[in-house]
Formats: sequence, C-alpha cells, structure tokens
Amino acid sequence: MFSRIGVIGSGAMGRGIVQVFATSGCEVLLYDVRPEAVEQALSFNKDLLERQVAKGKLSPEQLAQTLARMQPAASLEALAGCDLLIEAIVENLEAKQGLFRQLEAIVAPSAVLATNTSSLSVTQIASGCQHPERVAGFHFFNPVPLMKIVEVVRGERTQVQVVERLCALAEAAGHFAAQTPDTPGFLVNHAGRAYGTEALRILGENIADFEQIDRILRDGPGFRMGPFELFDLTGLDISHGVMESIYAQFYGDPRYTPSHLAAQRVAAGLLGRKSDGQGFYRYVDGQQLRSPQPKRAHVSVDRSFWLDSQDAQVRGEVAALLGAGGAMLEEAAQPSANAICLITPLGEDASSVIARQGLPAERTLALDTFCDFSKRLVLMRQPALDPAFEAQAVQALGSNGVPVEVINDSPGFIIQRVVASVANLGAEIVQRGIATPATLDRAVMLALGYPRGPLAFAEFYGADKILAVLRGIQGCYEEPRYRPSPWLRRRVQLGLSLQTPDQPSAVQEQ
Repeated sequence: MFSRIGVIGSGAMGRGIVQVFATSGCEVLLYDVRPEAVEQALSFNKDLLERQVAKGKLSPEQLAQTLARMQPAASLEALAGCDLLIEAIVENLEAKQGLFRQLEAIVAPSAVLATNTSSLSVTQIASGCQHPERVAGFHFFNPVPLMKIVEVVRGERTQVQVVERLCALAEAAGHFAAQTPDTPGFLVNHAGRAYGTEALRILGENIADFEQIDRILRDGPGFRMGPFELFDLTGLDISHGVMESIYAQFYGDPRYTPSHLAAQRVAAGLLGRKSDGQGFYRYVDGQQLRSPQPKRAHVSVDRSFWLDSQDAQVRGEVAALLGAGGAMLEEAAQPSANAICLITPLGEDASSVIARQGLPAERTLALDTFCDFSKRLVLMRQPALDPAFEAQAVQALGSNGVPVEVINDSPGFIIQRVVASVANLGAEIVQRGIATPATLDRAVMLALGYPRGPLAFAEFYGADKILAVLRGIQGCYEEPRYRPSPWLRRRVQLGLSLQTPDQPSAVQEQ
C-alpha cells in the first residue's frame, strides 16, 4: 500500500480523488499552480463531508480525522515524500509529460506516477520519463466519490507490481479496479462507443426520430437514459470528440464511424444542457421539454391477425394483446386472405422477410420481439404497407394502454440494432484481451449505468439471437461495421456461456 499520496490538479477530478483516499485513511496532499484553487477544493470537500455528518453517514470524529488527512501542498517540492503521485491536470500530452519530468526530479525512484487521463496514451505519457516502468493510468470517473470504479491502465513498460499496488489501493478505498491495457478508450470509453454511435446512425437513416429512439431504449432494454438525453447531459461536443478520437486511433475501423449529424450539431453550438438549454431536447430552467407522443385516431378493427413466430410465449402475449382489442390471432400456418400479417425478423428489414416468405406486402408489418410488451411495443412499416392496416394494428395491439411506436423499415429495428452492437463490441473487447468477461460487464454497469453489461445483454436476449441479428444487419447493409465478433460466434457454436473466457494453454514451456 502507499503511505502518502500527492494529487496534482484541484478540479472536479482532483478534489474527488483527494476525498476518496483521505476518507479511506490515506494522507493526501493536493497541489495546484493556483493556491486559491487548492483552498476552494478542500473547502468543497469539507462541505460535502459535513453533509454526510448531518445525514448520519459520518461521525464528527471521522470528519475531523478525514479533514486532517487532506492537506495543501505549497509547491511540487512539497510532494517529495509521497510514494504515489496522481496527476489530474489538463488533458494535454505535452503538459502531462512535462509534469512527470518535473516530478521525477523531486520524488524517490520508487515512487509511482499515475495519470488520470481519460483519452491519452499512458505509454506516450510515460515515454517522456526516465523510468516509464513506474507510470500507469489511474482513470477515475466523475463524481469520483460516487462512481465506484477506476480503470488501472498498464502502459507498454509498466511494471506488474505497479498495477497490483494501484488495484489494491483502489479496492481498499471501495472502488472496483478494472485492469486494462493501454488501448484507445481504455475499457469503458471503448465499450461505450456502440450505444450512442448506433443511435445516431438510426436517426441519420430516418428510421425514427430521436425522442422515439430514447423512449424505445428506455422502455425496452431498460437504459436509464436514452442516447440523445445522454448526449445532452454530457455535451455533444465531448461525446463527438471521443467518437472521432477512437475512430482515428483504430485507423478507421467502421465499427467506430462517427456521425455527420453530430458534427453538424456541434458546429451549430447545439451541445445540450450547457448551451443555453438547446441540444436534441430543449431545456427551460433545467427541465427537459419532451414532446407528447402523438395520439392516433380510433379506428375499427375488422381484420384478424396472423403471426409468423412459433414461439409459444410470443404467440401467447400477442394473442392476449389482440384479444384485449377485440381481434383474433389466426392459428393456421399461412395467413388467410384478409389477415393483417405480423412478422418477427431478427436483424432483417421487413421488406426482405416479406419478399422471402411471399407475404402480401400491403398488409404486413414487423413486430420487435426484443420489446418488453408490458411497457412499449414497436411495429415497423415498409413502403408497400396500406396505412389503413397500420392503423388497425396499432389500435388492436395498443388497446390495453401500452404505447405502440411505429418506425420505418430497418434491419434490426432499434433495440436489436443497439443491443447487438453493444454486445458485439463487448465481445471484441474480450477477444482483444482488453478485459475479462466479468470485468467488462461490471465496469460498464458501474461507469456507464447500463442495466446490464454487454455480454449479459446478449445472454438476456439469447446469444444465438444476437448473432442472428448481426448477420441479418450485415447482410442487409453489406458493411463490415456489423461483422459478428469471432469470439461471440465461437461461443454460440459451442453452446458456451458468454462469461466463459478463453482457456490458457495447457502446454508449458520447458
């Protein structure tokens, strides 16, 4: 463990790091080029801790002890006795390299130098040091005391013992230590690329509007925030910058392709909450303004319905919904001449399924089986559909009050596309040895707030179905963006859980 920690940079990250380690029992010194900023940061921490005392979460004695462990440093030289130095300064390579060169001349040769960088290469930062083996990434998330995760990043020359010591320190402070190599986006920012990037593509293809996409992803997979709400919260300039950075660092891999829509909105200054209350949504006095879901006129349902799925649970749920609306679900293998046909594609668009099955296009819609039918249904129209049959389907399926969304023809609807992209990228991260399955899922849930980790999502919907979705989307677009991960494919083929890591070699060197 470390006896004394020095933190350089007193912004939101720096002061949060100070609070976490002082609370866990470490002596921490805080330095900033502006002494008044250090005073403000320590005062901010004192106020937060006093609130915990008022709530009964911290005793007055614990407060006094914690405050005594948080001390200002008047100069970099005052950090000479620290055996761990954590920089949380501006996200600039030259600035971080310069700081570490200064620190190397001050601290002991055994002291560890850690960077809180979120996007820069730890290896590049360390390359300016005389002893790069003692440099590692120690990337926290804001707000540091509440986000119980830190990425421990090993550069190309980082000693194993340095990583182990940092992991032990983080765990002792109550934070999950997610070990990761020095790769673009590390673990969390890498894994998070699929959610918003795919949503932007769906919007760009006019499949649904941004509010529909948010509603569907909140009520289906259960994301706490839709992707466009999240863009508005974090700032689209920040999110788009990360997208561009990771795309460039992976040398144009199509999986990470940013959206021209985001670039245009950033250029227009439509960044979200921080830009005068205007992003994808508008905000008044900090409150998000949402458009009411359009109400549809009541229509008479005079048709029966036919469903292509033979899944007993799906058929039962659809029959119950139709029955509540006074409609009947046909049981025959083929639809009658008057039936409204419901198809349930995985990864394909409605047009492809209709053409393959020879169904009447003017009265066929697609239904997404990845939806939670008790919260929100999603139907997909196609260009040849008669609007009168669409209206009857919405009326019959939504008669019990469950909202029904209708989107344009798309391979994979919305839930299938987004969840499959998230799961596929997660599988690639494990394939590349960036994280174990368990570390990946836990890190994503803690840092990004997903209801499930990428691999847990795949197993919830069925890894075989996720693979089918990816193959369907790839077949429709003929793009490598949707190529299934070999890691995912192998486990589906062998009937293995996605929590099954690759097995180490049984052959030992002689």
